[in-house]
Amino acid sequence: MGVVHKRTNDGSMWNWEGVQVQPYVSNNATKQVLIGHEDGAHNFEVRYFTVPAHGFSSLDYHEHDHGVVVVNGRARVMLGEAFEEVGPGDVIYIPGYERHQFENLTDDLFTFLCIIPPKPFGAPKETQNVAALKEVNGQK
Repeated sequence: MGVVHKRTNDGSMWNWEGVQVQPYVSNNATKQVLIGHEDGAHNFEVRYFTVPAHGFSSLDYHEHDHGVVVVNGRARVMLGEAFEEVGPGDVIYIPGYERHQFENLTDDLFTFLCIIPPKPFGAPKETQNVAALKEVNGQK
């Protein structure tokens, strides 16, 4: 059976009924898994991220593709060696194994939706990202 999570507030920081706000790996950024394994979705995840004013998302590198839709704010996105400024409504494709990071260019929250393939239950996600980045940078 399908699941509905109703948004509970307005403004730049959105929350949904039944969805936990989790700290993300960098400077007070947050993540909410809007649709995922707990909802019965085993083929994809929809996640909502916030990056604080003038902050950065984590520098990531992983095997899966991402689809990103900017909800609020303006940011500079790093895609490999390229940089692009993005804003509300812009859509970004990030292929697997491409280093990526968002830099919030504003005094408000930068928020975005991110759609990815499902992650295995119990996978140490952040540890995998750090190990992959170290490998790319020739570190052990």
